[in-house]
Amino acid sequence: KLAESGGGSVQAGGSLRLTCTMTIDADYTYGAKCMAWFRRPPEKGREGVAAIASDGSASVVDSVKGRFTISKDTAQNTLYLEMNNLKPEDAAEYFCAAGRLGSLCRAGASWGAFDFWGQGTQVTVSS
Repeated sequence: KLAESGGGSVQAGGSLRLTCTMTIDADYTYGAKCMAWFRRPPEKGREGVAAIASDGSASVVDSVKGRFTISKDTAQNTLYLEMNNLKPEDAAEYFCAAGRLGSLCRAGASWGAFDFWGQGTQVTVSS
């Protein structure tokens, strides 16, 4: 239901744009969802990066604030993560997720609170 793309290898300071395309079931309205990006750095656990609610309100974690931007195109059922000034510590597998979190939709929301997840896309940042 969710498919990420746009990962790759960049040098520190570079940029990437991740895309998450969602296939919608008839009973799961895209507009009612909380959409989010998570990442899993090498040998570490999964962590939330950014989230955007159905009303468009967005949040990102402090470690990427000012560098990453989450956005969505509701008509195209697509979620984006614009990543600028990438650092080696941003290297990870990135996942998108969708869920009905309501007022709990934020960048720090638990992975387990989401209903659907993508397979991930790898981001490598060299120093």
